[in-house]
Amino acid sequence: MLTSAWSLLPEYAKTMSGFEHYDRELRDLDSEIHRYAAVCRVNLANRHEIEACLRNHHDSWADDKARESLQGLLILRIKLETEMIAQGLTPPPLLSAVAEQIS
Repeated sequence: MLTSAWSLLPEYAKTMSGFEHYDRELRDLDSEIHRYAAVCRVNLANRHEIEACLRNHHDSWADDKARESLQGLLILRIKLETEMIAQGLTPPPLLSAVAEQIS
């Protein structure tokens, strides 16, 4: 599952150890998350839907690559946020990208 998510963001995979590119990494990652959330009809403003996507893995997801990719991308987002916090940075909320797209 995570392997497929990494393949979606090859630049992120190359720069994960570099802390100077967080803004670009988050922008790219959030863009993919929003795209897959729309395909999967997951409302990112609804915390319960996000938690359900992270918590529930179904054997049938092999046939649902979009949902599997969304789950992997959300996990990558959490890992990136954890790295940023460890570096003393404050990651923007995932929904801030939605607000920017609407504006």
